Amino acid sequence: MTVVVGLLPVLLFLVSLMYLDSYKLVRPRWVVGAVAGGCALAGACWLVNIGTDALLHLSPQTYSRFVAPIVEEASKAALVIGLVRANRIGFLVDAAIYGFAIGTGFALVENLVYWHNLGGASWSLWLVRGFGTAIMHGGCTAIVGITGKALADRGTWPASAAWASSIAVAAIIHSFFNHFFLSPVIQAAVVVLVLPPLAYLIFRRSERSLEQWLNVGFDADTEMLELVLSGRVTGTPVGSYLGELKSRFPGEVVVDMLCYLRLHLELSLRAKGLLMMREAGFPVALDEADREKLKELDFLEKSIGAVGKLTMTPFLRTTSRDLWQIYMMRDEARRGPIGPA
Repeated sequence: MTVVVGLLPVLLFLVSLMYLDSYKLVRPRWVVGAVAGGCALAGACWLVNIGTDALLHLSPQTYSRFVAPIVEEASKAALVIGLVRANRIGFLVDAAIYGFAIGTGFALVENLVYWHNLGGASWSLWLVRGFGTAIMHGGCTAIVGITGKALADRGTWPASAAWASSIAVAAIIHSFFNHFFLSPVIQAAVVVLVLPPLAYLIFRRSERSLEQWLNVGFDADTEMLELVLSGRVTGTPVGSYLGELKSRFPGEVVVDMLCYLRLHLELSLRAKGLLMMREAGFPVALDEADREKLKELDFLEKSIGAVGKLTMTPFLRTTSRDLWQIYMMRDEARRGPIGPA
């Protein structure tokens, strides 16, 4: 039963993070997939660590303090970055949950290996590994997701620099933990005392940011959609821009571009409405009209091509959050309502 102490705390903390998310943006099965990804990364890092250790000929203590944190945090971060690039992560809350889930999977495998090798270890060791090391793994990857996405979204840093700096911060924290400047019990206590309130503050800040984005984006999308639907586009900047495009694209392609703009705006407004309904506690599901619009949007994307989509960028909100909302609706159309599943 001692191994349960090493496995249960990090799982309970992950469930708590999902409960704190009032918008319930992340499906439970996605979280399970992230945990599985973290488990696979633990096995991959074990092989990399063996090869790197043999190459560098460092003592186990030196390797665990200075090399292993870089290898492990960079590996876990790669999966977080992949989720961001795939538009799975739209908000800091998502980044925190996915990051902690990946770290949870990594920690579960690591602790199971320790249990296999040290079956007779004391309760104190498992308390330290369960409340300290395991939560540290989850927390470091969550930090990578939160800081990397926040810096990348702000736009003041190149995306590569934003993610590299977030990985460096996580590796430093990991390295500090492995130095044991404090006793293992005190380190575990610090992790338990600091991480929960920090996670709560991050969630509250992210939710305020989400509410602001919903309000601003709703107004901007509504204004643009009303302009398009009114038929008064000709004398506007949108009309002038589309007029210039007639010399570059066939007429039917320009019409498809305008239809694409209209559908994108309609679906963007619908997605924001779904989020507002979810936060208010109402059941959320797409209707058949939404599904037909998504199919038409897919058709128009293929019709106008990558160049056409890029050409329409000045009139579309294309931040990671805005791209995420369309992905959210497409995923819901394929798999059913987002939320507990």
